Amino acid sequence: MSQDYGIPSHSAHVGKPSRAPGRYLVVIDSAGSALARLFLASRVQVEEFDGGAEEVASMTRGLVPARGADAAEWDTALRGHNAAERTAALVYTLAI
Repeated sequence: MSQDYGIPSHSAHVGKPSRAPGRYLVVIDSAGSALARLFLASRVQVEEFDGGAEEVASMTRGLVPARGADAAEWDTALRGHNAAERTAALVYTLAI
């Protein structure tokens, strides 16, 4: 008689490497509302959420943002934003 009550046991855990930590948080205007976009050091976006969310305040507490994400390294990452939005964006470099 089986001791699992008909419920199959979980498969063995496979140790996969975890995702790299977020390095940049860009708070940028998007159609009149603030949008927070989280990027890896390679400037690949991993998350997007409301720029007024409590998480944004928590993540940026004590950090001084750089003004503007209009440098060439942001071209691909922020291609959906116009020049004015990118110039006004706040770029926070997060501690890893």
